[in-house]
Amino acid sequence: MKLLATVLSVAVVLSACSRKEPEIDPQFGPGNVCGDPALYGEAIGTVDGAGACGVADAVRLTAVSGVTLSTPATINCATATALKSWVEDGVRPAVGDTGGGVQSLRVVAHYSCRSRNNQSGARLSEHSFGNAIDIAGIGLADGSEMTVLTGWNGQYARQLRQMWQAACGPFGTVLGPEADRFHRDHFHFDTADYRSGSFCR
Repeated sequence: MKLLATVLSVAVVLSACSRKEPEIDPQFGPGNVCGDPALYGEAIGTVDGAGACGVADAVRLTAVSGVTLSTPATINCATATALKSWVEDGVRPAVGDTGGGVQSLRVVAHYSCRSRNNQSGARLSEHSFGNAIDIAGIGLADGSEMTVLTGWNGQYARQLRQMWQAACGPFGTVLGPEADRFHRDHFHFDTADYRSGSFCR
């Protein structure tokens, strides 16, 4: 019995020693949220909000596939995963080598308990459930930025339109400058599910 106890104790110690601490990238911080090593940030669990607001299994995302977020975004894993698809299949190909390539995303909204477009009496926004993120600019390695406000009909028109189109599919709702006056300076992406497919405007 003593021998068995000793063997079990050694096994437990070896098991504990073999466990790896979560890897931390010096640039992006902790990684592997949502079970995906390309998504950097931290899992923060349930975020409670007023009324129907709140996020289940929320993460605070800081970077996606090597692209940093200007501010950590509190969203759910479905939204984080959709953002990764957009960065890899939409943003990178559209930007290419312009300005040395994409380096960051300027986030102007993520989780927030509020009505759509902050309009009184409107339905709750998808931001209220961690389903949405708003992007106003694409930061480039040379320090310049593709801004939705000035680039949509300007220098980066073709590339920004390509990015907007690429978001249709990964996201359920994609809104840009031609949607309405509320979105003239940013892209709104959310993972709302529609039977008819993505709603893109």
